[in-house]
Amino acid sequence: MLHYNTNSVKSWCSWLPLCLILFFVSGFFELAVAETHFHNFVVQAKSVKRLCNTHNIITVNGQYPGPTLELRNGDTLVAKVQNKAKYNVTIHWHGIRQMRTAWADGPEFVTQCPIRPGGTYTYRFTIQGQEGTLWWHAHSSWLRATVYGALIIHPKQGSSYPFPTIPKHEATILLGEWWNANPIDVINQARKTGAAPNISDAYTINGQPGDLYSCSSQDTVIIPVNSSETSLIRVINSALNQQLFFTIANHNLTVVAVDASYTKPFTTSVIMLGPGQTTDVLLTADQPPSRYYIAARAYASAQNAPFDNTTTTAILQYTNTNTSTSLKPLLPNLPAYNDTPTATAFTTRLRSPAKALVPATVDESLFFTVGLGLNPCSKGQTCQGPNGTRFTASMNNVSFVLPSTFSILQAHHQGVNGVFTVDFPAAPPLQFDYTGNVSRTLWSPVTGTKLYKLQYGSSVQIVLQGTSIFTTENHPVHLHGYDFYVVGEGFGNFNAKTDTAKFNLVDPPMRNTVGVPVGGWAVIRFVADNPGVWLMHCHLDVHITWGLATAFIVENGVGELQTLESPPLDLPQC
Repeated sequence: MLHYNTNSVKSWCSWLPLCLILFFVSGFFELAVAETHFHNFVVQAKSVKRLCNTHNIITVNGQYPGPTLELRNGDTLVAKVQNKAKYNVTIHWHGIRQMRTAWADGPEFVTQCPIRPGGTYTYRFTIQGQEGTLWWHAHSSWLRATVYGALIIHPKQGSSYPFPTIPKHEATILLGEWWNANPIDVINQARKTGAAPNISDAYTINGQPGDLYSCSSQDTVIIPVNSSETSLIRVINSALNQQLFFTIANHNLTVVAVDASYTKPFTTSVIMLGPGQTTDVLLTADQPPSRYYIAARAYASAQNAPFDNTTTTAILQYTNTNTSTSLKPLLPNLPAYNDTPTATAFTTRLRSPAKALVPATVDESLFFTVGLGLNPCSKGQTCQGPNGTRFTASMNNVSFVLPSTFSILQAHHQGVNGVFTVDFPAAPPLQFDYTGNVSRTLWSPVTGTKLYKLQYGSSVQIVLQGTSIFTTENHPVHLHGYDFYVVGEGFGNFNAKTDTAKFNLVDPPMRNTVGVPVGGWAVIRFVADNPGVWLMHCHLDVHITWGLATAFIVENGVGELQTLESPPLDLPQC
């Protein structure tokens, strides 16, 4: 935006034509700085064919994956969602800070009631200080399996990427999961029986399984590159329940951002993403002109748990050469499915690009256990979990239950009692050997809609401690409405005396979804500067279904800029 000396403007404006031109130009550049983008999302069924079978899936605008939205830092998004499907739906804008606009965050029964079939709701929010790769997805039951898309935030006009090499091209890769069944039926059956849901039948890249699956080669995704040029590849793990390794045959990847936060660049041959996480990499086409497989497969950390042990592929194809499309692509070497050292080596290399504004002192020190559990089967029922039990999951021995008559944010805003309580424990009710041999008396959590209240402006530290109840597992934990610094991670039980001294308080990575290591812990810090109700949950959808979640109430601060906006007039009612 242009700035003018006001005294000069007053003298110039004695000549009216020049005055009008000046203010027109000033207004033009004002508009160029920030734009409002309007989108219509029609949630509807569409018939698609995958793995030799035709299925009706739920989509946005008939697209699978859904439309990619591109904005700039400072822009406003207005998305009108029309629900023409037979299921309730909400849309979550994963990673968007939603400063004072919690009504637009999207998790069902947390910040809004669902959009019923035939209903509409308009999400409106402004991007504030964020650049990079995020995404949007349904946040209602398991609709996220097919209702998702990329949300790309470019730098402001006149700014550029802070990368060592400015890319000439960009490509977005959405990793997903595919079931030869209706995903809603899959999770409903699991809820009914108490067993784990059926695993997926394939992984996908931009909605396509790739060459290694039946009836899939014709539609394998092709990413074109030109020799010697550098491309920015935006990788999003949109899978419902699986962490994934990702690589490109014979090519190095320079990591430059995660979760829409820039990082110190580093080079690797493989990256690992949990569901909900994004990674931006630079790729230079410096290999002999040919065709190379882009590939992803599971990182499955839970011992003896079934998982989809297949590999999805796309093709990196050099285009400014005589490369034949019939040439068989080179297949990369992917880590073993249980290669925790490789996963750890990747996450522990992440650093912020400069000294970070991580809180040096802490007002709220919280300790949350995260893990699975088993509940006894109700009297008169037959359950198909281990030894006739039902699977469950919890934080601090509380299995989170969504309300059904109000959203939590509406109840909080209107002062409605009986919807939730604010007695979520700041630490486990009982200390135990979290990653050791846990007594069976601790395997069955209590249930409730219990929240934790944070004062506006407080500095918060949360130790996320995995447990070995039933099994240890990597848990990707997502916090709505916030980015946070990952100041430490490790294996075993967190030890405040020894592990705190190892915290990185200089340049820790900023994320919105952190992978709690299998049989280990991660520690995050942030400032509670965004009023509203904010969900924290495991982004393995089977785990949030079982209750691995909680939520924070962040009270209003002082003044308009620290206060939650009023609810929209078209906010859905329960």
